[in-house]
Amino acid sequence: MSKILVIEDEAAIRRVLVKILSEENDAYSVEEAEDGLKGIETIKNNDYDLVLCDIKMPKMDGVEVLEAARKIKPEIPFIMISGHGDLDTAVNTMRLGAFDYISKPPDLNRLLTTVRNALDRKVLVVENKNLKKKVSKNYEMIGESNEISLIKDMIEKVAPTDARVLITGSNGTGKELVAHWLHEKSARSAEPFIEVNCAAIPSELIESELFGHVKGAFTSAVKDRAGKFEAANKGTIFLDEIGDMSLSAQAKVLRALQESKISRVGSDKDIKVDVRVIAATNKDLKKEIEEGNFREDLYHRLAVILIQVPSLNDRRNDIPLLIEHFSNKITEEQGMAAKTFSDSAIKLLKAYDWTGNIRELRNVVERLIILGGQNVSEDDVKLFASK
Repeated sequence: MSKILVIEDEAAIRRVLVKILSEENDAYSVEEAEDGLKGIETIKNNDYDLVLCDIKMPKMDGVEVLEAARKIKPEIPFIMISGHGDLDTAVNTMRLGAFDYISKPPDLNRLLTTVRNALDRKVLVVENKNLKKKVSKNYEMIGESNEISLIKDMIEKVAPTDARVLITGSNGTGKELVAHWLHEKSARSAEPFIEVNCAAIPSELIESELFGHVKGAFTSAVKDRAGKFEAANKGTIFLDEIGDMSLSAQAKVLRALQESKISRVGSDKDIKVDVRVIAATNKDLKKEIEEGNFREDLYHRLAVILIQVPSLNDRRNDIPLLIEHFSNKITEEQGMAAKTFSDSAIKLLKAYDWTGNIRELRNVVERLIILGGQNVSEDDVKLFASK
């Protein structure tokens, strides 16, 4: 059940808002506070999924409430309630972190749509924060080779900026890892990191996935839905395998990059978004451009910074470190005693042709951990890691 707090000093408007939300959805639990001070005290002592807050109130105005709440519980989305004379202030609150604003008297459809969108984004933000707790451990960049050192140096320079980055490389080389590091080391690291695998989404659904849709936009669109760009607002969106994106979706992405706004499928209403875009592909996009499969103008928008991730065969000196890292991680995950690899086993693994790159190496190490001896030998490698 979604918990909503309404902070409004005008009792009549407060009752209307509570009544509308309570009757609209049985899954909404609505509480109220009659002024800003009471609102902040209530937020400190309770967990809410959404706050609706008036701007002009005695004792503590809505801007002060928003700023105080952002310090206490920054994950709670705020919808500001503005009178006609408060519109400039309402717009300014969005720069301070508010999700949106509604005007008095509240329009029923706009109110309910804004509430649903804010709650949808809250779910995505919470999921993202839970994942972020695992990021540092799951996305360590292992290696000391010149190739990896160059990438680490580039990340240190590029991450603090908002420059768009195009990451290229074969499957399994670690493009996703580079994207995570770019976000983690950026000024947006506290905001959402939203991943979209463009190759895994059917072409007819990619636009809805990226930009959302309105009710009735197509047969299965039974309600309004926010897209990934809205979910990533203030943060980063990672468009993985962008070379597989349809041309029509490419056109909309280009507009989002040019104008910093999107529109949902089935709607002509523009939505402003502040998103850093990182893209990745295993395809040769210049060749795709020549064949008419990828927009050249989008390529130039995305490829402000190019990062080429080397294959594992091009960084063989990192293989011993990667084996040790995967071995420790896998034994911990499996609840097994730590295992070691003999020098001859490592030497043999370094000589392999790793067509599947790091992903393949991890699978082989896991197989050897499970099937090999306490000290994984050259014979174990020959027996269980045959290519």
